[in-house]
Amino acid sequence: MEPLNFEQLKTDVHRILLSKVDLEKLSTVRDGKAKQAVAVVIQDIVSKEKVPLSAAEKERLLADLMDEVFGLGPLEPLLKDHTISDILVNKKDLVYIERAGILEKVNVRFRDDKHLLQIIDRIVAQVGRRIDESSPMVDARLTDGSRVNAIIPPLALDGPALSIRRFGRSPLTAEELLAGQTLSPEMLEVLKAAVRARISILISGGTGAGKTTFLNMLSKYIPDKERLVTIEDAAELQIQQENVVRLETRPPNVEGQGAVRQRQLLINSLRMRPDRIIIGEVRGDEAFDMLQAMNTGHEGSMTTIHANSCRDALSRLESMVAMANFNLPERAVRQQMAAAIGIVLQLSRMSDGTRKVVSIAEITGMDEDVISMQDIFTFSKRGIGSDGKVVGTFQPSRIRPKFLERIRVSGIFLPQELFERSVEVH
Repeated sequence: MEPLNFEQLKTDVHRILLSKVDLEKLSTVRDGKAKQAVAVVIQDIVSKEKVPLSAAEKERLLADLMDEVFGLGPLEPLLKDHTISDILVNKKDLVYIERAGILEKVNVRFRDDKHLLQIIDRIVAQVGRRIDESSPMVDARLTDGSRVNAIIPPLALDGPALSIRRFGRSPLTAEELLAGQTLSPEMLEVLKAAVRARISILISGGTGAGKTTFLNMLSKYIPDKERLVTIEDAAELQIQQENVVRLETRPPNVEGQGAVRQRQLLINSLRMRPDRIIIGEVRGDEAFDMLQAMNTGHEGSMTTIHANSCRDALSRLESMVAMANFNLPERAVRQQMAAAIGIVLQLSRMSDGTRKVVSIAEITGMDEDVISMQDIFTFSKRGIGSDGKVVGTFQPSRIRPKFLERIRVSGIFLPQELFERSVEVH
């Protein structure tokens, strides 16, 4: 059957189905029985339409309509594919996905803008939100934890747009990151020791660089006896420990009231007796309170930040502290940063879709009014191999970090060879 005729038939059957079945009443019936009842009605409608369909086409039609009634329509097959990390609906007939770090166009389309808007409505209604002309943007979360952003006209010029950021069912392990050459074994050993020795770490990188994935992996090395509090804008962290309290911000309601921001949660978390505070991403005036916490008994805390380099990350953090409006002198802010943060690491997404730790830098203190840093490890990219993969070297700077003494007194010994071996990536 021609694609156009198949889509038309699907539309016709869906319309007849809606006239025969009360979907609101159906939502009160147990899911299994409801699906069975609707499947019977669809098969009955198709047989009465007397359209010649092969067995495979009948099966596809039934699956598509069941997704339309009980799921998220054309998005359902994409949501069931766990290799997809991002689903990006630019407009009703233009959909892209990201798989293994590479964007690709897929043959998924919605009937029209109204159809796409219905799917967006269904998503946001699940979390008690709404989207309409008076509130044309929304951030929401699917039941599987995926993060959703939707924006509609008049703000979106080509019709409703939808972005879904997927999260794996289980966080990537250190072994998987090593296998994918995200970092070298030597870099991992040093970072593991730093986490155990309660050295605070700032993870920097661009959008989609793998900051949250890396933070999840590092958190595995926090001792089980410690109490953790996580603070996030949208719950993405998958912390392995049992002794964790997870906090999430709340957006304003329809009247613009009731918002709870990261800074409020951070101040509250200090009364919850945490050993470490893990902030999904620092992005505003909570940076000031985070530095205070790191300097007053919550060493070993971790967070991520959007920045293009380790030095940029510190500049951004300084700007965020300024948002708190305490009019602190630059030198005082930088002294707090230098005292609070031990390691800054930079993640980048390469042209072949892989992620790499391109720099691990140690903050060594202040040099007059400037925070002094030194690279411990870097990734030096040499080019692209014949298979399209990035080629380069993980290189140690051969500088012995100052934090080694702190690691040693925590009972961890790191051999000198870790800071001397280079690892080729090809």
